[in-house]
Amino acid sequence: MRALLSLAIGSFGIGMTEFVVMGLLPNIARELVPTAWASSPDDAIAQAGWLVSLYALGVVVGAPTIAGSVARFPRHRVMVVLAAALAFFTLLTVIAPTFELVAASRFLAGLPHGAYFGIGALVAADALGPGNRAKGVAFVLTGLTIANVVGVPLGTLLGQQVGWRAAFAVVTGIFVLATICIALFVPKHPGAPGRRLRDELRVFRIGQVWFALGIGAVGFGGFFAMYSYIAPMVTEVAGQPEWAVSLVLVLVGIGMTVGNVVGGTLADKDLRFWLLIGLMALGAASVGLALTAGWIVTLVLFAFLVAFCGSALSPGIQTRLMDVAEDNQSIAAALNHSALNIGNSLGAFLGGLAIAAGLGLVAPAWVGAVLALGGLVVAVVSYRAEDRSGRHPEHRMPATEAATTAITGSIPTQR
Repeated sequence: MRALLSLAIGSFGIGMTEFVVMGLLPNIARELVPTAWASSPDDAIAQAGWLVSLYALGVVVGAPTIAGSVARFPRHRVMVVLAAALAFFTLLTVIAPTFELVAASRFLAGLPHGAYFGIGALVAADALGPGNRAKGVAFVLTGLTIANVVGVPLGTLLGQQVGWRAAFAVVTGIFVLATICIALFVPKHPGAPGRRLRDELRVFRIGQVWFALGIGAVGFGGFFAMYSYIAPMVTEVAGQPEWAVSLVLVLVGIGMTVGNVVGGTLADKDLRFWLLIGLMALGAASVGLALTAGWIVTLVLFAFLVAFCGSALSPGIQTRLMDVAEDNQSIAAALNHSALNIGNSLGAFLGGLAIAAGLGLVAPAWVGAVLALGGLVVAVVSYRAEDRSGRHPEHRMPATEAATTAITGSIPTQR
């Protein structure tokens, strides 16, 4: 149990370091780009949105490459190194004096993210032994869930009251604690000396894999277009005080948590139907947010629905990817992490462009609707191509199981 708790502490820190920046964009922009803020706060917030995109790009790059490159090393040692790297790079965010250096630190902090979850899930799956492996993985994931519901809102409130760097200082301390606990309590866990990354890179030869990645990269970007700029929507569009952002983030976190569970159940019943309906629902919720963001009650309602629909899609997207990846399951799981974080980066980037173009702080919600529609188009083309070819995937990964792998980027060990 101490080993699982140690890993969960790290996942809590990852949840905070990835998402707390979204609630503090105005505060970060005010300090790091003061000239732009003085002339146009909207432009400054759009520039600060790059910090979201760069972290996501770090995850995209690091998830498959690090996980594949360190597979041969003992996993307990790898986890210590990854947790220490997360602590160090987050500390750089705290002390970096300029926007450019903070941006670089955010990219670096994203690199260990996917590998931590992927390898950590394998360690957790074995920690409790046969018959309890899925419980071990789920326990580790509670850190990420609690981060979305509690850690991110409290970190946002702390950053608003004391300074945004204080929030990242707390995250640094969490990663230091995780590093120490992993070193002390996670038992020895051998790697896989014979595993080679180049063998699994054959997954890129499968056309349907690219379609599945496209659904995640484009469609899921619709959620992040909203989430990245939720703070200025609450304060500037709905006219609420800064402390209200934390309350909205709590509800968004609850929407994400519930959506992930419900999405797994729905996708198990009919994956194709749910993916298509889920993307349409995400687009509709984004339009509702764009049209009614001026009222705090409707803003909260539609932000919750966007979060619910976005997270509900995750297990379905993961399931689809695992279905079409044939025997390249491990790299496919890591690539799913990359695809969803491309969506993170794309949503934040395009939302920032829309704001910078003078379209207003509600524009990211419209961007989210367009991205959801784009994901829907990719899904439709994918299924039509599959139907014409007559080749349907033989492997069917339960979507409730994919609700775990969608976050961890790895496959839970089978019982």
